[in-house]
Amino acid sequence: MKLHIGNILLFSVLVFSQSCTTTTKSQRDEPLDEPEEVVVNLDLEKIKERGYITAIMDNSSTGLFIYRGNTMGYEYELVKQFADHLGVELKINITPSIEEGFKKLNSGEGDILANNLTVTKERKKRIAFTHYHNLVRMVLIQRKPDNWRDMKLHEIEKELIRNPVELIGKEVIVRNSSSYLERLRNLSNEIGGDIIIVEEEPDIETETIIRNVAEGKYQYTVAEEDIALVNATYYRNLDIKTPVSFPTQIAWGVRKNADDLLDTLNAWIADMRKTADYYTIYNKYFKSRKASLKRTRSEYYSLSGGKLSPYDSLIIQYADSLNWDWKLLAAQIYKESKFDANAESWAGAIGLLQLMPETAEEYGVSRANLTIPEENIKAGTNHIRWLQDYFADVIDDPEERLKFILAAYNVGHGHVMDAIRLTKKNGGNPQLWEDHVREYLLNKSNSKYFNDEVVQYGYCRGIEPVTYVSTIFSIYENYKSIISEGLNEIDHQPT
Repeated sequence: MKLHIGNILLFSVLVFSQSCTTTTKSQRDEPLDEPEEVVVNLDLEKIKERGYITAIMDNSSTGLFIYRGNTMGYEYELVKQFADHLGVELKINITPSIEEGFKKLNSGEGDILANNLTVTKERKKRIAFTHYHNLVRMVLIQRKPDNWRDMKLHEIEKELIRNPVELIGKEVIVRNSSSYLERLRNLSNEIGGDIIIVEEEPDIETETIIRNVAEGKYQYTVAEEDIALVNATYYRNLDIKTPVSFPTQIAWGVRKNADDLLDTLNAWIADMRKTADYYTIYNKYFKSRKASLKRTRSEYYSLSGGKLSPYDSLIIQYADSLNWDWKLLAAQIYKESKFDANAESWAGAIGLLQLMPETAEEYGVSRANLTIPEENIKAGTNHIRWLQDYFADVIDDPEERLKFILAAYNVGHGHVMDAIRLTKKNGGNPQLWEDHVREYLLNKSNSKYFNDEVVQYGYCRGIEPVTYVSTIFSIYENYKSIISEGLNEIDHQPT
């Protein structure tokens, strides 16, 4: 009689074995007596007071990645919406290791562990979980026969594992400290024989292991079905049809003493799951096979190609002339035009750095040439250089000065100087952007301030330059976290 997978999972608790085998590629011996984990006292009120919330995430096709300069990912889009809901800035802490993610959460280096976490009893001892936002099974990921395209379906099926009992004696590679380890140990007991479970190095992510299966380095691994579905789009030689668990809860983690944050997150998740936005986001990453395949084949996909735009070599060249990290200039260009060389604003600003024709002409670039990428970047960086020279005598700290330069690029140096004068007059620190000059630039939309005698340039809708600066630095931080170092002009020729 043929025994179906459902029957095995339901009734295999009656089958016992003495042990299962687990090894680790990192060969790290766990200490017998670990010190008690210290959990920082940092809840929602303090998070709101400081103005930002930090999400611990991984760099993956469902977590966070960069595509054509845009920060994307299922987990990222959801946590970004939650940050917007709170009215705070979102900061990202990229952490490949799950164990390190738990430590960072409890130490206060992050506030939400948004990492496609499976809820388990062991994990509940260390952190609190939100209401689940998805229910998925774990599945076996295995490679189809090399000539699978020339085989009939029943011939392929004969070569694949469909009954978990067939995993006895097989080596399965899984992510270090993952819930897959516990599941496979339990499964090994359930099927009455040893599965050889091998943990990868701590910083190796699930998707890297899946790729290694597709490329033939490993034979088997395990992952949540949603992650498996996305990766099977990229690697058509993978089979992901064999479940190894019942549906499990996927949720975010917070510190166990962050009750207000947990309650607020749970209320938001309950509301969010009733909206069309949630299903739009979910479908974008897990149901849109064509879009996923297009991304993975692109050289502007951070998980494979590593480029930000067709203009990386130009950006590197001109950023070097400014003594800037090229990813900061790239972040500004993305904010201005999303790397569209033909972009034109309602106000008449043109090209990659959205220059007004009269400004570009001051640097020898005509309106007709503003859609030529190099001409546009040359004029834009010349203007940035002028602002650098101007503020060099005004703001002492070079890193702090960058914020003033970017604000002035957006709104004009005159308005920024007005905000500096207002800050000084009202007892603030005119050398600091956050909580000082930034606030008085915002205040320039208020008649009490734009009519002040120290103000020379009148009304300013300060929210625009303030948002401009914070957005660019947010994009820049994401680029720094995701885009690898050591890129050069040879790697980034315009296309």
